Amino acid sequence: MQLVINTRGSYLKKSNNCFLVKTDEKTFEVSADKIESILITTSATITTDAIQFAIENNIDIIFLDYHGNPFGRVWHSKLGSTTLIRRRQLEAAGEDTGFYLARGWISRKIEDQIDLLKDLKKNRPEQKDALEQYIVRLEVLLESLKAMKGTLDFKRGSIMGIEGMASQAYFDAINSIMPETWKFKGRSRDPARDGFNCLLNYGYGVLYSQVERSCIIAGLDPYVGFLHTDNYNKRSFVFDLIELFRTYIDKTVINLFMKRQVSENCFDPVPGGFYLNKDGKALLIGAVNEMFDREIDYKGRNVKVRNTIQMECHTIANKLIK
Repeated sequence: MQLVINTRGSYLKKSNNCFLVKTDEKTFEVSADKIESILITTSATITTDAIQFAIENNIDIIFLDYHGNPFGRVWHSKLGSTTLIRRRQLEAAGEDTGFYLARGWISRKIEDQIDLLKDLKKNRPEQKDALEQYIVRLEVLLESLKAMKGTLDFKRGSIMGIEGMASQAYFDAINSIMPETWKFKGRSRDPARDGFNCLLNYGYGVLYSQVERSCIIAGLDPYVGFLHTDNYNKRSFVFDLIELFRTYIDKTVINLFMKRQVSENCFDPVPGGFYLNKDGKALLIGAVNEMFDREIDYKGRNVKVRNTIQMECHTIANKLIK
């Protein structure tokens, strides 16, 4: 499980073989054996004993900023695996391997987007034709991407261009089935201009921390990207891999709206947009963690969604060193 600290002024310390969390309203203990990570989303106090205890138990502590973006992580300083994986990752970025991996990741993302829209279409006969038009558009873009050949140096822009066009069609399709109160005009970030993007951005931030953790454990370098190019202190490879898993967050957020669980009380206005408040974070993080703990069919096995992220990273690492 993920221990979430989202109450301002919370206090976290070690107590025997447990973490003790104290807020103004309650105090409770959680055994270290039950925790995989600790997510801190607001102003809180954490003792050095608790930090050391987390490190000793291979529990990472993630800090999210105002908009849900991870701005820091406390974890042990050991490499997740052999350095050979990092060497091969760097080499692969300039080889055919890098091109085929990157093309495959975006292809899978578009396939997942198509599957999600097809699921939405099943229960919306009145919007069937409109959704079908978007699905066809995505399928055409997918075929174009799969037929693409070349190297990352020459085709990176083309891959990203197709991904951008697919995303625009995909989010236009989602907007078309949203309740009138919650319709949105495209993607917006920092700040989000609407409730949908506000929840989506924060959900992506939580997902980002999971993907980065899985990269480190698998021995992959979060900074050596294929599609997302190098930049100062930019975890480009995490941005590459997160594309494989975004639709998990998309579906979670869409379901919250479809089930009418989202209200205006989940958001606070900020200049230029909206901020996800305590109630909104509790709603979203609870739904996201429930999604991560759901078992799905993965290569013939029933596996929790959060574990498939780790398994995918190990698969990529193994491909790099074969």
